[in-house]
Amino acid sequence: MTHEESFSIEHFHSRTVKDMQPDEQPREKLMRYGADSLSDSELLAILLRTGTRKLNVIETAKALLTQFDGLHNLSGRDWQALKVIPGIAKVKAITLEAAFELARRIEVAGLGEEVQITSPEDANAYFAPKLRHLSKETFVVGFLNNAKILTGYQRISTGGKTATIVDPAEVMRQAVLNEANSIILVHNHPSGRNKASSADVQLTKRLAECGKLLSIPVEDHIIIAGYNYTSLRSEQLL
Repeated sequence: MTHEESFSIEHFHSRTVKDMQPDEQPREKLMRYGADSLSDSELLAILLRTGTRKLNVIETAKALLTQFDGLHNLSGRDWQALKVIPGIAKVKAITLEAAFELARRIEVAGLGEEVQITSPEDANAYFAPKLRHLSKETFVVGFLNNAKILTGYQRISTGGKTATIVDPAEVMRQAVLNEANSIILVHNHPSGRNKASSADVQLTKRLAECGKLLSIPVEDHIIIAGYNYTSLRSEQLL
């Protein structure tokens, strides 16, 4: 059993939010001093709204952050995983997952409705918010038209923490179905290491060969590792 599958209440002591001074209460603190004055646990507490009989809402938020080793890891968990904390029922867990997804979409929203991908930086700006938080390696293919506008993308596979199995036939099938003029390959490294493995290089070359046969070139393969990334084309591996 991993630490995310169990929870101990021993390290948390309850005190009701009503017992706190006004400056300590999250909503009042936000109204007086602004959202940026609140800690991660206080912001989470506002989303959670209420605590439990044993933990007040701030302590419940702190328990979440402790259980999942911080906000970054917490934001990558789905609502089912969040329910490990006593008092985090389905509605609260879904609320948190929705808030985290909105935050990721805000990152991408600044790119506009039409996303043109002509460089590794463009690809990272769009796909990193979607993949960097994931705890399992996930492979996606993006579909580009003649103007290099992203017309959509498809998740091909999800594996473990170090690898995922990608079927080139499925990649190309999706490219044809989505009428792509070219494609961009993207996957994440949950380990945080952005160097391409030999398997990454071999897969990229195989997909590039398949693309040539179908006249759907592979523009690049981007590896996202947290807030870093690698372009196989820039590394002359494609």
